[in-house]
Amino acid sequence: MLGLLGKKLGHTRVYDAKGNLIPVTVVQAGPNRVTQVKTVHKDGYKAVQLGFDDQLESRVTKPLLGHFLKHKVTPTKRLREFRDFPLDVKPGDIVGPSIFEKGDFVDAIGTTKGRGFEGVVKRHGFRGGDLTHGAKGWHRRGGAIGQRLFPGTVMRGMKMPGHMGQVRRTTQNLEIIQVRPEDNLLLIKGCIPGSEGDYVVIRQAKKIAKKSPAK
Repeated sequence: MLGLLGKKLGHTRVYDAKGNLIPVTVVQAGPNRVTQVKTVHKDGYKAVQLGFDDQLESRVTKPLLGHFLKHKVTPTKRLREFRDFPLDVKPGDIVGPSIFEKGDFVDAIGTTKGRGFEGVVKRHGFRGGDLTHGAKGWHRRGGAIGQRLFPGTVMRGMKMPGHMGQVRRTTQNLEIIQVRPEDNLLLIKGCIPGSEGDYVVIRQAKKIAKKSPAK
């Protein structure tokens, strides 16, 4: 499966050929360096490991540094493995946004923004209590959470206040509006999980087949 490691840079708007305004997320999708190529004969499955964002050797753990030195590649801050990578590459090769085309659909994987401790109204969309008719102290609370004699305990999975955000999420079926290989940029329609500057994974959409090349 085609895929790249990247960094979310921000949001902007662009015009298409018909003059329609399209909101896009700008992703720095490269350059990605091939750090390892796995084969069925040696590793039991076919995959390609990509690295993004070069790092100093002094800031890499010894096990990772040994991995980079073994394959004779520059250390990177992020590594990601893509199974069944369709391109023929070898360690040290550089891949970028040009592996995708305008009109392709991709999935974006990232870590959502952290919201801290939140109540049930914001975290789960609860209605809350009445604001009038004598209701006091229950405006943004969830109400009763337990049972009576049986089972006499709080059900597992009960929606309650707690930490919100900062979890891994995937946004599916996002359309690529522009590919700018000279700047290593992808302009993707819609929103991508995470804050500006966060690392993201852009992979070929699993639920929408890649468009066939024009004959």
